[in-house]
Amino acid sequence: MPVFSRLIPAATSAYALQTLLAMIFVPQQNETYYDLGGAAGFLSTAFISLYYPALKLKFLDGRPGPLPGIMSFAPRQLLLSAALGIWSMRLGSFLAMRAIKAGGDSRFDEVKKDPKRFTYFWMAQATWVFLVGLPVYLVNSLPPRLHPALAIRDCAALGLIASSFVFEVLADRQKSAWRRAKDAKEHHEKFITSGLWSISRHPNYVGEVGIWTGVWALASGTLQTAHFPLGTVALAAASPLLTWFLVRKVSGVPPLEKAGDKKFAGDTKWEEYKRNVPIFWPWGSTE
Repeated sequence: MPVFSRLIPAATSAYALQTLLAMIFVPQQNETYYDLGGAAGFLSTAFISLYYPALKLKFLDGRPGPLPGIMSFAPRQLLLSAALGIWSMRLGSFLAMRAIKAGGDSRFDEVKKDPKRFTYFWMAQATWVFLVGLPVYLVNSLPPRLHPALAIRDCAALGLIASSFVFEVLADRQKSAWRRAKDAKEHHEKFITSGLWSISRHPNYVGEVGIWTGVWALASGTLQTAHFPLGTVALAAASPLLTWFLVRKVSGVPPLEKAGDKKFAGDTKWEEYKRNVPIFWPWGSTE
Protein backbone atom coordinates (compact mmCIF):
# COMPACT_ATOMS: atom_id res chain seq x y z
CA MET A 1 0.00 0.00 0.00
CA PRO A 2 1.43 3.46 -0.88
CA VAL A 3 2.70 5.28 2.19
CA PHE A 4 0.28 8.19 1.79
CA SER A 5 -2.70 5.83 1.60
CA ARG A 6 -1.57 4.30 4.87
CA LEU A 7 -1.75 7.71 6.51
CA ILE A 8 -5.32 8.56 5.46
CA PRO A 9 -7.00 7.04 8.56
CA ALA A 10 -4.59 8.84 10.92
CA ALA A 11 -4.96 12.16 9.12
CA THR A 12 -8.74 11.83 9.09
CA SER A 13 -8.76 11.08 12.81
CA ALA A 14 -6.49 14.01 13.67
CA TYR A 15 -8.52 16.58 11.76
CA ALA A 16 -11.95 15.14 12.58
CA LEU A 17 -11.49 15.44 16.34
CA GLN A 18 -10.11 18.98 16.24
CA THR A 19 -12.94 20.00 13.89
CA LEU A 20 -15.47 18.61 16.36
CA LEU A 21 -13.80 20.43 19.26
CA ALA A 22 -13.72 23.67 17.25
CA MET A 23 -17.44 23.34 16.58
CA ILE A 24 -18.02 23.09 20.32
CA PHE A 25 -15.55 25.61 21.75
CA VAL A 26 -15.23 28.32 19.08
CA PRO A 27 -18.84 29.55 19.56
CA GLN A 28 -18.23 29.52 23.34
CA GLN A 29 -14.94 31.45 23.00
CA ASN A 30 -13.56 28.78 25.33
CA GLU A 31 -9.85 27.95 25.13
CA THR A 32 -9.56 26.20 28.49
CA TYR A 33 -9.56 22.72 26.98
CA TYR A 34 -7.39 23.46 23.95
CA ASP A 35 -4.33 21.58 25.23
CA LEU A 36 -6.48 18.72 26.50
CA GLY A 37 -7.92 18.50 22.99
CA GLY A 38 -4.41 18.14 21.63
CA ALA A 39 -3.65 15.28 24.01
CA ALA A 40 -6.93 13.58 23.05
CA GLY A 41 -5.96 14.02 19.41
CA PHE A 42 -2.68 12.16 19.86
CA LEU A 43 -4.35 9.32 21.77
CA SER A 44 -7.27 8.84 19.37
CA THR A 45 -5.09 9.09 16.27
CA ALA A 46 -2.59 6.57 17.64
CA PHE A 47 -5.48 4.21 18.40
CA ILE A 48 -6.89 4.58 14.88
CA SER A 49 -3.47 4.05 13.30
CA LEU A 50 -3.05 0.82 15.27
CA TYR A 51 -6.55 -0.60 14.98
CA TYR A 52 -7.78 0.73 11.63
CA PRO A 53 -7.50 -2.60 9.73
CA ALA A 54 -9.52 -4.41 12.42
CA LEU A 55 -12.05 -1.56 12.68
CA LYS A 56 -12.48 -1.56 8.90
CA LEU A 57 -13.17 -5.30 8.87
CA LYS A 58 -15.60 -5.01 11.74
CA PHE A 59 -17.60 -1.91 10.85
CA LEU A 60 -17.10 -1.29 7.14
CA ASP A 61 -16.73 -4.83 5.79
CA GLY A 62 -19.29 -6.33 8.16
CA ARG A 63 -17.10 -9.07 9.61
CA PRO A 64 -18.07 -9.29 13.29
CA GLY A 65 -15.55 -10.33 15.87
CA PRO A 66 -13.43 -8.97 18.71
CA LEU A 67 -10.67 -6.49 18.12
CA PRO A 68 -7.15 -7.97 18.27
CA GLY A 69 -5.55 -8.12 21.69
CA ILE A 70 -2.91 -5.55 22.51
CA MET A 71 -0.17 -8.19 22.65
CA SER A 72 -0.87 -9.19 19.04
CA PHE A 73 1.01 -6.11 17.87
CA ALA A 74 4.76 -5.91 17.28
CA PRO A 75 6.94 -4.80 20.21
CA ARG A 76 8.01 -1.69 18.30
CA GLN A 77 4.37 -0.69 17.77
CA LEU A 78 3.60 -1.16 21.46
CA LEU A 79 6.64 0.79 22.64
CA LEU A 80 6.01 3.71 20.31
CA SER A 81 2.28 3.86 21.06
CA ALA A 82 2.99 3.66 24.79
CA ALA A 83 5.57 6.45 24.57
CA LEU A 84 3.13 8.67 22.70
CA GLY A 85 0.32 7.82 25.12
CA ILE A 86 2.33 8.48 28.29
CA TRP A 87 3.74 11.74 26.93
CA SER A 88 0.38 13.07 25.71
CA MET A 89 -1.52 12.17 28.89
CA ARG A 90 1.15 13.68 31.12
CA LEU A 91 1.61 16.91 29.18
CA GLY A 92 -2.08 17.29 28.29
CA SER A 93 -3.24 16.91 31.88
CA PHE A 94 -0.45 19.21 33.13
CA LEU A 95 -1.35 22.01 30.71
CA ALA A 96 -5.11 21.50 31.10
CA MET A 97 -4.94 21.70 34.90
CA ARG A 98 -2.84 24.84 34.62
CA ALA A 99 -5.39 26.44 32.27
CA ILE A 100 -8.34 25.40 34.43
CA LYS A 101 -6.65 26.76 37.56
CA ALA A 102 -5.87 30.05 35.78
CA GLY A 103 -9.37 30.28 34.33
CA GLY A 104 -8.13 30.13 30.77
CA ASP A 105 -5.05 30.53 28.60
CA SER A 106 -3.70 34.04 28.08
CA ARG A 107 -2.37 33.08 24.64
CA PHE A 108 -5.94 33.15 23.37
CA ASP A 109 -7.21 36.33 25.01
CA GLU A 110 -7.60 38.04 21.63
CA VAL A 111 -7.67 35.05 19.31
CA LYS A 112 -10.78 33.47 20.81
CA LYS A 113 -12.82 36.60 20.03
CA ASP A 114 -12.31 36.02 16.30
CA PRO A 115 -14.09 32.80 15.20
CA LYS A 116 -12.03 32.41 12.03
CA ARG A 117 -8.69 32.82 13.78
CA PHE A 118 -9.75 30.60 16.67
CA THR A 119 -10.86 27.89 14.24
CA TYR A 120 -7.49 28.20 12.49
CA PHE A 121 -5.73 27.44 15.79
CA TRP A 122 -7.75 24.24 16.20
CA MET A 123 -6.84 23.17 12.65
CA ALA A 124 -3.20 24.06 13.35
CA GLN A 125 -3.39 21.78 16.36
CA ALA A 126 -4.68 18.97 14.12
CA THR A 127 -1.68 19.48 11.83
CA TRP A 128 0.62 19.40 14.87
CA VAL A 129 -0.98 16.16 16.10
CA PHE A 130 -0.56 14.56 12.70
CA LEU A 131 3.00 15.66 11.91
CA VAL A 132 4.53 15.19 15.36
CA GLY A 133 2.97 11.74 15.75
CA LEU A 134 3.88 10.77 12.17
CA PRO A 135 6.60 8.20 13.02
CA VAL A 136 4.18 6.34 15.31
CA TYR A 137 1.31 6.37 12.81
CA LEU A 138 3.57 5.10 10.03
CA VAL A 139 4.91 2.24 12.12
CA ASN A 140 1.40 1.31 13.27
CA SER A 141 0.19 1.13 9.66
CA LEU A 142 2.37 -1.91 8.96
CA PRO A 143 1.02 -5.38 9.89
CA PRO A 144 2.71 -6.70 13.07
CA ARG A 145 4.33 -9.70 11.35
CA LEU A 146 6.36 -7.46 9.03
CA HIS A 147 8.27 -5.54 11.70
CA PRO A 148 11.96 -6.31 12.29
CA ALA A 149 13.09 -7.41 15.71
CA LEU A 150 14.34 -4.80 18.15
CA ALA A 151 18.09 -4.19 18.04
CA ILE A 152 20.79 -2.40 20.03
CA ARG A 153 20.07 0.97 18.44
CA ASP A 154 16.43 0.61 19.46
CA CYS A 155 17.55 0.29 23.07
CA ALA A 156 19.51 3.53 22.64
CA ALA A 157 16.41 5.20 21.19
CA LEU A 158 14.33 4.00 24.14
CA GLY A 159 16.98 5.36 26.48
CA LEU A 160 16.75 8.76 24.78
CA ILE A 161 12.95 8.76 25.06
CA ALA A 162 13.01 7.79 28.74
CA SER A 163 15.78 10.19 29.79
CA SER A 164 14.23 13.08 27.85
CA PHE A 165 10.84 12.39 29.42
CA VAL A 166 12.39 12.45 32.90
CA PHE A 167 14.23 15.65 31.98
CA GLU A 168 10.98 17.35 30.88
CA VAL A 169 8.93 16.16 33.86
CA LEU A 170 11.65 17.11 36.34
CA ALA A 171 11.94 20.59 34.82
CA ASP A 172 8.17 21.13 35.08
CA ARG A 173 8.07 19.84 38.65
CA GLN A 174 10.99 21.99 39.72
CA LYS A 175 9.26 25.07 38.37
CA SER A 176 5.93 24.13 39.97
CA ALA A 177 7.65 23.58 43.33
CA TRP A 178 9.44 26.91 42.93
CA ARG A 179 6.11 28.67 42.29
CA ARG A 180 4.45 27.03 45.29
CA ALA A 181 7.33 28.09 47.53
CA LYS A 182 7.10 31.63 46.16
CA ASP A 183 3.33 31.75 46.80
CA ALA A 184 4.02 30.55 50.34
CA LYS A 185 6.58 33.38 50.68
CA GLU A 186 9.38 30.91 51.32
CA HIS A 187 11.57 32.89 48.91
CA HIS A 188 11.41 36.16 47.00
CA GLU A 189 13.15 35.15 43.77
CA LYS A 190 11.64 36.76 40.68
CA PHE A 191 12.44 33.84 38.39
CA ILE A 192 13.75 30.32 38.78
CA THR A 193 17.50 29.74 38.38
CA SER A 194 17.95 26.44 40.24
CA GLY A 195 17.93 22.76 39.25
CA LEU A 196 17.73 22.11 35.53
CA TRP A 197 16.91 25.79 35.07
CA SER A 198 20.54 26.51 35.98
CA ILE A 199 21.83 24.72 32.87
CA SER A 200 19.13 25.79 30.40
CA ARG A 201 16.62 28.62 30.40
CA HIS A 202 14.03 26.28 28.87
CA PRO A 203 14.88 22.71 29.97
CA ASN A 204 11.30 21.45 29.57
CA TYR A 205 11.47 22.19 25.85
CA VAL A 206 14.85 20.47 25.59
CA GLY A 207 13.19 17.34 26.97
CA GLU A 208 10.37 17.69 24.46
CA VAL A 209 12.74 17.71 21.49
CA GLY A 210 14.65 14.76 22.95
CA ILE A 211 11.48 12.68 23.31
CA TRP A 212 10.44 13.06 19.69
CA THR A 213 13.97 12.53 18.43
CA GLY A 214 13.97 9.23 20.31
CA VAL A 215 10.54 8.31 18.93
CA TRP A 216 11.76 8.97 15.39
CA ALA A 217 14.91 6.91 16.00
CA LEU A 218 12.90 3.98 17.36
CA ALA A 219 10.49 4.14 14.42
CA SER A 220 13.31 4.22 11.86
CA GLY A 221 14.05 0.52 12.33
CA THR A 222 10.75 -0.28 10.64
CA LEU A 223 10.62 2.70 8.28
CA GLN A 224 13.95 1.68 6.70
CA THR A 225 12.63 -1.71 5.59
CA ALA A 226 11.49 -2.53 2.07
CA HIS A 227 7.87 -2.16 3.16
CA PHE A 228 8.21 1.62 2.97
CA PRO A 229 9.48 3.69 0.06
CA LEU A 230 12.92 5.24 0.15
CA GLY A 231 12.80 8.53 2.01
CA THR A 232 10.14 7.56 4.56
CA VAL A 233 12.65 7.95 7.40
CA ALA A 234 13.36 11.48 6.20
CA LEU A 235 9.62 12.16 5.98
CA ALA A 236 9.13 10.97 9.56
CA ALA A 237 11.91 13.31 10.70
CA ALA A 238 9.29 16.06 10.36
CA SER A 239 8.31 15.06 13.91
CA PRO A 240 11.45 16.10 15.86
CA LEU A 241 12.26 18.91 13.41
CA LEU A 242 8.83 20.49 13.73
CA THR A 243 8.96 20.08 17.50
CA TRP A 244 12.32 21.87 17.64
CA PHE A 245 11.14 24.63 15.28
CA LEU A 246 7.94 25.32 17.20
CA VAL A 247 9.47 25.43 20.67
CA ARG A 248 12.70 27.19 19.66
CA LYS A 249 11.48 29.63 17.02
CA VAL A 250 7.71 30.08 17.28
CA SER A 251 5.47 29.40 20.27
CA GLY A 252 7.91 28.32 22.97
CA VAL A 253 11.15 30.16 23.63
CA PRO A 254 10.62 33.47 21.75
CA PRO A 255 7.46 34.68 23.56
CA LEU A 256 8.81 33.58 26.95
CA GLU A 257 12.12 35.36 26.40
CA LYS A 258 10.27 38.46 25.21
CA ALA A 259 7.99 38.38 28.25
CA GLY A 260 10.98 37.95 30.56
CA ASP A 261 12.83 40.88 28.99
CA LYS A 262 9.75 43.04 29.42
CA LYS A 263 8.99 41.96 32.99
CA PHE A 264 12.56 42.08 34.27
CA ALA A 265 13.85 45.03 32.23
CA GLY A 266 16.78 46.62 34.05
CA ASP A 267 17.12 43.74 36.52
CA THR A 268 20.84 42.92 36.82
CA LYS A 269 20.12 39.37 38.02
CA TRP A 270 18.04 38.69 34.90
CA GLU A 271 20.80 40.03 32.67
CA GLU A 272 23.36 37.91 34.52
CA TYR A 273 21.16 34.82 34.18
CA LYS A 274 20.86 35.39 30.44
CA ARG A 275 24.62 35.88 30.08
CA ASN A 276 25.55 32.73 31.98
CA VAL A 277 22.83 30.17 31.20
CA PRO A 278 22.28 28.78 27.67
CA ILE A 279 18.97 29.71 26.12
CA PHE A 280 18.19 26.13 25.03
CA TRP A 281 20.74 23.29 24.80
CA PRO A 282 22.71 23.01 28.07
CA TRP A 283 25.94 23.04 26.03
CA GLY A 284 24.77 25.71 23.62
CA SER A 285 24.73 29.44 23.14
CA THR A 286 23.11 31.97 25.48
CA GLU A 287 21.42 33.66 22.50
